[in-house]
Amino acid sequence: MSINPEFIIYAIIFAACILLVNGIYLVAFGKSINFNNKVNRRLEMLEKGGNREQVLEQLRKEMTQHMKSQSIPLYSLLAARAQKANIAFSPSQLMMIMAGMSAMAFVGLTAGTQTSVPIRVAVSVAMGVGGVFLWVNNKAKKRTAMIEEQLPDAVELMVRSLRVGHPFSSAVAIVAKEVPDPLGSEMGVISDEAAYGRDMGETLKHMAERMDMQDLRFLAVAVTIQQTAGGNLAEILHGLSQVIRARFKLFRRVKAITAEAKWSGMFLSVFPLGALVMINLIQPNYYDDVKETAAFIPACLVVAGFLVANVIVMRRLVNIQV
Repeated sequence: MSINPEFIIYAIIFAACILLVNGIYLVAFGKSINFNNKVNRRLEMLEKGGNREQVLEQLRKEMTQHMKSQSIPLYSLLAARAQKANIAFSPSQLMMIMAGMSAMAFVGLTAGTQTSVPIRVAVSVAMGVGGVFLWVNNKAKKRTAMIEEQLPDAVELMVRSLRVGHPFSSAVAIVAKEVPDPLGSEMGVISDEAAYGRDMGETLKHMAERMDMQDLRFLAVAVTIQQTAGGNLAEILHGLSQVIRARFKLFRRVKAITAEAKWSGMFLSVFPLGALVMINLIQPNYYDDVKETAAFIPACLVVAGFLVANVIVMRRLVNIQV
């Protein structure tokens, strides 16, 4: 059994594209751009001598620039994920990085493989665009998950601040200083906008819509109702934090219960394609006896239809809505 080494070269080049994008990102914006940094990015920018207005403007630009560029062809597929991930690269920079990764992949394929030029061009473009897309998608998922995990503690910190007599704007400012990224910088922007006169409820609502998170919508609605109708905001937020924790616990429980079914569905969806690839790698002439028959193409189309139906059905079976 011999495996074509070109497939290994493809995998290495694709992984190198993803790693290089992440390396460029860290070099361009520093270690504070990482989500697990103890000091959030807003505070680090202020500590380096940045003016409060300039830091606010920079962060607001990063938070809104991608959705404003949805009209760019093909970029609309990436804009929503880049917005959730809060990618500091501008849309033009991301597209330049895609082009650069595609060029790097083409050079690597030219040096390491013997495939024809059209195939190398197509594969290199797919690697450059796909690598950036996977990197942004992973960032978006990680950032959303971390905000969901940080939010109950942040709301509890607001509650404690309100109970000792601080106004809500000060409670948000305390969260912005004490909570690490990604929620720390988000709350810092809300605090700065409120200090410059923007309505707190409107700012929270805008953040919830931008992040597309139900728990943030609950927070924005609670603050807006208290501003218009009055009431004990500390008790309202305390109840909200308990609801968020209960929802988060339920989501984790459902995720644990459905983990086996999801992996089974993924395996059943990928296995036929994997078996087809392995058969062609181990014995490329396996289908030569039936390729010329009249039923070969219709049979391939039927099999492809069943594979697509299998993926759709398995995803629906394990996609449990809570």
